[in-house]
Amino acid sequence: MKSLLVYLKDYKKESVLGPLFKLLEASFELLVPLVMASIIDKGIANGDRGYVVSMCLVMIALGVIGLACSLTAQFFAAKAAVGFSTKLRHALFQHIQSLSFTEMDTVGTSTLITRMTSDINQVQSGVNLVLRLFLRSPFIVFGAMVMAFTIDVKAALIFVITIPLLSIVVFGIMLWTIPLYRKVQASLDRVLGITRENLTGARVIRAFGKEKEETERFCQSNQNLTTIQMYVGKISGVMNPVTYVIINAAIVALIWTGALQVDAGNITQGEVIALVNYMSQILVELVKLANLIITVTKAVACANRIESVMKMKSSLEFNSKETPCREENGHKAEEMIIDKNDDRSEKMAVEFRNVSLRYQNAGDDSLRNLNLKVKRGQTIGVIGGTGSGKTSLVHLIPRFYDVTEGAVLVDGRDVRSYSLEELREKVGMVMQKAVLFRGTIRDNLAWGKKDATEQEMYRALEIAQALEIVRGKKDGLDFMVEQGGKNLSGGQKQRLTIARALVKSPEILILDDSASALDFATDAKLRHAIRDMEGDTTVFIVSQRTSSLQHADQIVVLDDGEAVGIGTHEQLLKTCPVYQEIYYSQFGDEEKRQLG
Repeated sequence: MKSLLVYLKDYKKESVLGPLFKLLEASFELLVPLVMASIIDKGIANGDRGYVVSMCLVMIALGVIGLACSLTAQFFAAKAAVGFSTKLRHALFQHIQSLSFTEMDTVGTSTLITRMTSDINQVQSGVNLVLRLFLRSPFIVFGAMVMAFTIDVKAALIFVITIPLLSIVVFGIMLWTIPLYRKVQASLDRVLGITRENLTGARVIRAFGKEKEETERFCQSNQNLTTIQMYVGKISGVMNPVTYVIINAAIVALIWTGALQVDAGNITQGEVIALVNYMSQILVELVKLANLIITVTKAVACANRIESVMKMKSSLEFNSKETPCREENGHKAEEMIIDKNDDRSEKMAVEFRNVSLRYQNAGDDSLRNLNLKVKRGQTIGVIGGTGSGKTSLVHLIPRFYDVTEGAVLVDGRDVRSYSLEELREKVGMVMQKAVLFRGTIRDNLAWGKKDATEQEMYRALEIAQALEIVRGKKDGLDFMVEQGGKNLSGGQKQRLTIARALVKSPEILILDDSASALDFATDAKLRHAIRDMEGDTTVFIVSQRTSSLQHADQIVVLDDGEAVGIGTHEQLLKTCPVYQEIYYSQFGDEEKRQLG
């Protein structure tokens, strides 16, 4: 929690003035019972109407001044709280952007969304209430006790007993509920996670008729959340009746003691009324303080959850300059700057050296002992069964993940020696799932290259076989794409994402099963256009179709994380059983007989 307070540093003035004006308001409020006592003892007792009217005007003045102070305090507190949450939200979003895929996989999208929205809103409410009430409520509680001592010491002893009792109740319940509120937020995360899964996978759920099971799963998680919230609510709900019982018992004792003191002539009737008013003020403020503590408890729990994300460091460390070698993941990395005289790295655009990869918390390696050399301008196909490690292989090139053992080299340098910008500038990546953002087609293409000209965009669209999409739209490049590309078909989205990657003319182009929604004719045109591109672009194509890969310079066949075959289409058909099985399952026994 403490580390987050740094985002309040630009609001020091508001953080001081807010509580200060609240204390001023409280000071005027503490004067009201004394004015009331004066009205009763002097004005009403003596029948002096003029005095009563003048004192009533004083009370009105105190109320107006108190209102002005309260509004001013409210303004400063709100400004500080909103500004704090805005800065914190920006910082959290920026930090999340710096995390690697490993942390994203570990924490989960729904959890990060909860931290960005619900948790920060709760912290904002906590900061607002603290600035307004954290000093005011204790000030009035102890101020009322002090004022009671100025009236009558014997009666004031009731305050001395009452305030500690109330404090025990309030703070005891607070300590009880703090860990429970953490459980509430964790349960809320689970509900949000299930909700997100059901919304994003609605079509799959309906296709398999799983509505009933998913409804039951959601109801179970929601019921768990409801149960723990009701339990915490019951504990918190005990606070108000217990505090009211204590306060009202104190008021009864106060009236009894006051009556005896009045009979003895030690205090006046107006002073008894003032003492009762002070006790009522204590009641109101302690109820406010109790609610404040509940809100602050939630805010602290949420702040700790936000802080845990802020303290999370990316497992990938990018260098600002070249370094010769270093320790990485418990294994000594390969030389990051490869000697130009080393024949192994000569003209190699990408090289995998004894690469193994194990995802965090995984039980086994996803890739094992992979060796591969790729010359500049070559086209590499990657094929294998589901879960064989195809995507894992290509994700190592832009360094979405770090190798567990071995090294991945780009242009003869270990990818761990590159800065983030330098490495990603070399690579154009098209993911398995085509993702487009809300905005025009032009805006989406500009993600590949910020200052891309229309000529460069049209060239990329032509290669990606997406030119007809733009020409078929009335607004052309200014056609508005909805969030996620909902107003485009699957094939259109895939072609536009390929065009986005091609706009910057990358040295290495990775197509991760990004043509799965295309028909065979369009897929063939796309491959030919990519092969005929200007420059020596190295292309990695991940596909389930052997027809998409058979013209590649090399094809890597993966099976359970191991490269069981590397070679051309013809070579693999003769030597690799896994490739043969995939190929013949797609082209049938007739093709097998024709090939002998």
